[in-house]
Amino acid sequence: MAAPRAAGLTEAMGLLRIGAKSAAVSHSFTRGMATEASRAQSLVTSWKPISTVPLTIHSFPSLEPASLEQWSTQHLYLPLRRDLLHLAVVYEGDNTRQGTASSKTRWEVHGSHRKIRPQKGSGRARLGTRQSPLLRGGGKTFGPHPRDFGTKLNRKVYDKAWRTALSYRYRRGELIVCEDGMELPVPEDLLLAPTKYLKDGLQEAYLEKYMAGLLKNLGLSHKDGRTLFVTGDKREMLFKAMAEVPDHGRALDLEDVDVKDLLETGKVVMERSVLKEMIEQHQSDLIAKVFVAGAPSNGPAMGQKVLG
Repeated sequence: MAAPRAAGLTEAMGLLRIGAKSAAVSHSFTRGMATEASRAQSLVTSWKPISTVPLTIHSFPSLEPASLEQWSTQHLYLPLRRDLLHLAVVYEGDNTRQGTASSKTRWEVHGSHRKIRPQKGSGRARLGTRQSPLLRGGGKTFGPHPRDFGTKLNRKVYDKAWRTALSYRYRRGELIVCEDGMELPVPEDLLLAPTKYLKDGLQEAYLEKYMAGLLKNLGLSHKDGRTLFVTGDKREMLFKAMAEVPDHGRALDLEDVDVKDLLETGKVVMERSVLKEMIEQHQSDLIAKVFVAGAPSNGPAMGQKVLG
């Protein structure tokens, strides 16, 4: 069993000798070559990673491709950071708590503060006032009082969490960007019909059936994880139709959207202007506050059209 191994080792050593002789013949080794970068290293240093990603703009409600744009990787291709997303969701949740719970202490409960009975002689337990927490109707010990549950989070961390959520949706193919003016088209007869002919929930039933069928055909129904529609302004028919099918998703204005909304549904459909405004509002970590000659001061460019 030792002979094959020895033969293999002898053959490998011979190949190494041949390689060393060929290298010595080709060029002689000098001390300057020890610090000289090889060709492979020069290629690695000159290579630059991709700086933009393609984004398709669709038409609504058919979702057919209308144009193609390039967006910066700092906007839509950030790596997943669960820690940043967790900090952002907790920060938003803390700041939305009302903190209005309140209870009365023994000094705030209505009634006289005289002593109920003598300290001694009655044979019963000693008691003070009627407002004692030990008695029914008395004050509450260590009860809740109005307070602010809000917490703080660095602005740059929160802005990066926003773009991380958008990047997470983009990388999974769940971010659908449509042209501006995303409104639900309905037959003119429904809009022109008098109200007296559409009473008893007839219009709502029609919108429910119509929207449910539309979402199912587009692959945006509850079977696909529900859908969030985000528009710049409130679209009357779209918002009214989505209110009738809450199991399939919901529609929100830009002002009502937060990081949690971008993460909790299956897909996100938004207008191009909404995406642009989101990034403009949440790119403080990309904008330099100190002016440097020749360096961009407004962050990476957004939405450079390629086709369409």
